[in-house]
Amino acid sequence: MSHSFMRAVALGLTAVAVSTSAAIAQGADLTGAGSSFAYPIYSKWASIYAEKTGVKINYQSIGSSGGIRQLSDQTVDFGASDGPMTDDQMSKAKGGPILHIPTVLGAVAITYNLPDVKQPLRLTGDVLANIYLGKVTKWNDASITALNPGVTLPGSDIVVVHRSDGSGTSYIFTDYLATVSPAWASGPGKAQSINWPVGLGGKGSEGVTGQVKQTPGAIGYVELSYAKENKLPVALIKNAAGQWVAPTIDGVTEAAAGASAKLPENTDFRISIVNAPGRAAYPISSFTWVLLYKNPADAKKGKQLVDFLRWAIHDGEKEAPSLDYAPLPASMVAMLDKRLNEVNVAAR
Repeated sequence: MSHSFMRAVALGLTAVAVSTSAAIAQGADLTGAGSSFAYPIYSKWASIYAEKTGVKINYQSIGSSGGIRQLSDQTVDFGASDGPMTDDQMSKAKGGPILHIPTVLGAVAITYNLPDVKQPLRLTGDVLANIYLGKVTKWNDASITALNPGVTLPGSDIVVVHRSDGSGTSYIFTDYLATVSPAWASGPGKAQSINWPVGLGGKGSEGVTGQVKQTPGAIGYVELSYAKENKLPVALIKNAAGQWVAPTIDGVTEAAAGASAKLPENTDFRISIVNAPGRAAYPISSFTWVLLYKNPADAKKGKQLVDFLRWAIHDGEKEAPSLDYAPLPASMVAMLDKRLNEVNVAAR
């Protein structure tokens, strides 16, 4: 992520702290940790909300697995993840029942470093899976050149880059690969942390972006805004309708439209929208979630968090497109308002 972008989103924020105790010492009213995928929007929201209400929110971009762990250990007021918690993870959380609140939608972009390729690379889910399985190792492999007629691809090695930390972005990417590739589904599978068959690790979306940017021949997966801010190219992916699509807000919105319209009233919002139907749907799309306890240990903080989330899913959504996220469908916002009523913020 560029230094100018980091400075811009950090205006008015308490500096990102290494530990929760440091965050509290700096005067944060609420502390959260997790998703680097969602860091740009949560930072922007925290800045605006502090200016409007005086409530300071310190959010640490440590990866979704870290956010789940810190919430489960009750060392932060909320977690953030791009992959929903499993039933097993939820059962082990120290503070009891956990709610998943979708906040925005985003796209995982496939980015690469091929300076001599001037037009967007075309890739299918199957070819992507074979690259990350280590079965396709050269950029001019027949399976890639067949998808890119008229494009001269180098004979150099493909340098695979993946997340080294537990990551919701990895969950979205591997959820997609497992959906479209039987070989991936029966091999590495989908999870926030997996045993990658090949490749170099980068910590956070920032780390993957940096590795791709500095390594000729590299390929990686990052949240769309990280690729755009670093002026990295993004691949066109063939969607379920057979169309070549770029990661865009409209493409993410279309991917979410069908799913949100069919949600049952009692949903827990732990839903996947990868490889969604629709001509314009971008196939590597996902909600991102804030995770909070239904019965917060501190009722005052619980009310502050609920108030912030209500503001976020209504007023905060206006900021989403400028940071390359899609806002929540209106039908889902109404459902989330009801779900937030379930948070017990009465003094105990």
